[in-house]
Amino acid sequence: MSRIYSLALLAILLLTGGKAESQMPAPGATLYTVRDLMDQDAKGVLKQIADLGYVNIEATNYQDGKFYGMAPAEFKAYLESLGLEPLSVHQGGVTLENADQYIADTRAAGFKYFVIPVPPMGMFKYDTKSRTMSMEGTPEAITSILNTLAAKCKAAGLELLYHNHNFEFVPDANGVVLLDYMLENTDPELVNFQMDLYWVTKAGADPLAYFEKYPGRFKVWHVKDMDDQGRFAPAGTGNIDFKRILAEKEKSGMQYYIVEQDMTFDGMQPMEAIQISYDNLKTLGFRK
Repeated sequence: MSRIYSLALLAILLLTGGKAESQMPAPGATLYTVRDLMDQDAKGVLKQIADLGYVNIEATNYQDGKFYGMAPAEFKAYLESLGLEPLSVHQGGVTLENADQYIADTRAAGFKYFVIPVPPMGMFKYDTKSRTMSMEGTPEAITSILNTLAAKCKAAGLELLYHNHNFEFVPDANGVVLLDYMLENTDPELVNFQMDLYWVTKAGADPLAYFEKYPGRFKVWHVKDMDDQGRFAPAGTGNIDFKRILAEKEKSGMQYYIVEQDMTFDGMQPMEAIQISYDNLKTLGFRK
């Protein structure tokens, strides 16, 4: 946590008699939104994100033991020099064989959350023609993998989260809803979830129903909106009722939120999208 943000939080605690339950965490951004820009000038883009006002950072590029071409300690130090916090990292390439190295580097970079963004180890399938996602394998298999990886993460001082898309809400041939199965067959002391509010909505599910049924399990939210065509949109410019969802953040277990936009449309640039989202966070209630 940056020194400025820590002092601000301390002031809030003093003014509220030590009660911070209703306070919002600092705004977060995933680097997936600006992934192409990061490939060109990672340090320059991170500086722009810090200048916008974001604090918590989610990485999505880890290759050959480096984050965006930087060794874990270098990446952590550079973020800290900008007042940014390494919060979470998507580690879609993790396997049971390479997990120890992935976890060690994630820890060395200062991250808190090790996120599984899709079913790992070849279980995730994407059809380029229909642009649909699915899983090849059984709920039992992926749940076993998550439990094993989560135990390794906990031993290293990390927390494991699973990030949803929309296919996890579609009943399989046996009528099993994958997300529900994972929630019901993982230990909440080890495995929790990063709820992507767009994809939950895209699936026709209600986030509040999941908060009610599985309270405390959704530690981080991905915040992005949906336009009239069902496409990704900056927060506050689409049809998702964030205020309704945010009213139940305590029940959900949300500790942090992260702005994301997988793709932009109609000439909008990725950096423009996350700036619009940041500006709208105040109106939506995500920041003061």
